[in-house]
Amino acid sequence: MNAPARDHDLVLFGATGFVGELIAGYLAVHAPPDLRVGLAGRSREKLEAVRRRLPAAARDWALIEADSEHPATLAALAADTRVLFTTVGPYAKYGLPVVEACARAGTHYGDLTGEVSFVREAIDRFDASARTTGARIVHACGYDSVPSDLAVLLLHQAAESDGAGGLTEVQLVATAKGGFSGGTIESMRGQLDATRSDPVLRSLLGDPYSLAADRAAEPSTRQPSDLGWVGRSEDGLWTAPFVMASVNTRIVRRSNALQGWAYGRTLRYGEVMGTRRDPAGALLAGAMALGLRAFGAAMAFPPTRKLLDRALPAPGTGPTEAVRTSGWFRSEVTASTESGRRYRAVAAGPGDPGYAATAV
Repeated sequence: MNAPARDHDLVLFGATGFVGELIAGYLAVHAPPDLRVGLAGRSREKLEAVRRRLPAAARDWALIEADSEHPATLAALAADTRVLFTTVGPYAKYGLPVVEACARAGTHYGDLTGEVSFVREAIDRFDASARTTGARIVHACGYDSVPSDLAVLLLHQAAESDGAGGLTEVQLVATAKGGFSGGTIESMRGQLDATRSDPVLRSLLGDPYSLAADRAAEPSTRQPSDLGWVGRSEDGLWTAPFVMASVNTRIVRRSNALQGWAYGRTLRYGEVMGTRRDPAGALLAGAMALGLRAFGAAMAFPPTRKLLDRALPAPGTGPTEAVRTSGWFRSEVTASTESGRRYRAVAAGPGDPGYAATAV
């Protein structure tokens, strides 16, 4: 347990960023009145500006200056709060010192990362320290990968309660309406650059069990491709590759392994993006599959990347309020079990999934 003498219950690090301010706004409306919240970032002036824009409940929240490039400030920050949640990305560039500070201080940590390489390095470097101090390090706490992780957990619990045996074949079909922020694009850009120059990292990201607690102990079950082509779900939706599958699937497999493969040692888990059931859905799915590949190729090639950069959101910007409020997401997850029984779970909600819903 964390020391009771700490001044804050929760500190939001990165509160002046696009997503950070959205989360701060949600906390100001929904946090219990006795929750001791702090806002942290590099600039006190910017923190004060954010606090002024928040509802009245945030008026007395503490403002704390801290910088990922100055470890002493992170150590002090982590030592003074029970929970530290960070939105400062790209996480591969700025996140590891924050995880280290929390692991050493016994401070619970959360983030919104979708960067598999960052999660792997954080596990390798700081898992032992976190276990010693009791810190709980929880990655991917937003649209990636909460709907996936919780839906599969619920399917497992239902099957276990019925005595239906382990899960064998599970597929998530995602449908959503929303946008991207500059921070998300920057993280994608960083991962593409890193994999292009590092063959070891390319191999890691291609491994479906790359976040395993013990890679050698993982079963040899062949997993679905994260970057397939056009397919069709069991309820007739035409499907395309889902951009977050390479992250979400590995988080789910890690959750399974950390629970002693309670979901099933032969679990096959995949994710796709759903479109429509009519012929137009097939065309749309094909366009999405081609578009995803074309986007990745264009981002990897410097001349075309420069052209894309002119059209893509800049860091610190993101979807408008109208886009955020009109967005939605729905993830339908179907499962087969060892006994042949079938189960279905749905994770759904209003709001742009990556921003309005993630801020909840």
